[in-house]
Amino acid sequence: MIVTLIIVCEIGFWVLLAAGLATRYLLRMERTGLALLLCEPLLEVVLLVVTALDLKNGADPNWTHGLAALYIGYTVGHGHRTVKWLDGHAAHRFDGRPLPRPPRHGMARAAHEGKVWLGTLVAAAVATGLLQLAMWYVGDPSRTTSLESWQYTAWRVAGIHGLIALSYAIWPKKAPAGTALEKERAGR
Repeated sequence: MIVTLIIVCEIGFWVLLAAGLATRYLLRMERTGLALLLCEPLLEVVLLVVTALDLKNGADPNWTHGLAALYIGYTVGHGHRTVKWLDGHAAHRFDGRPLPRPPRHGMARAAHEGKVWLGTLVAAAVATGLLQLAMWYVGDPSRTTSLESWQYTAWRVAGIHGLIALSYAIWPKKAPAGTALEKERAGR
């Protein structure tokens, strides 16, 4: 049941996102589009409530509850940036605004990757907190080992992502020859 709800929430996220952007840019109803986009966190609240009710009704904590916590954490950590990125692409496509692009080279790219990693840290912290609350709620350590393993999974993912983000600072990608950034460096 929880896996089905996660799938429904993911589909609902994209449906609300498409509806919000279409309302905002195609129908030119910015406030209504914004209202639809602001409804997206309600999906995570529904998932959280149903997961808690499932545990309250005696379900054994398992991988589905852990996956629900990671999904909610990911949405908290990265959902806003995803919506903002897609909103920028829709504004480019339908309003002719410049296409938003992250920096591609040098320390500016490293700083961008560091900000993305901070979203992953937030996601891991939220998932860990939700899983810890679920373990306290169940109150039986022998039944919550699967939830504890999901906490380690969240931090392993954050650690791997952190190493990748750090690699951009240690080995910054150089701008191609002839670009403005490369010419600026040559002038120094």
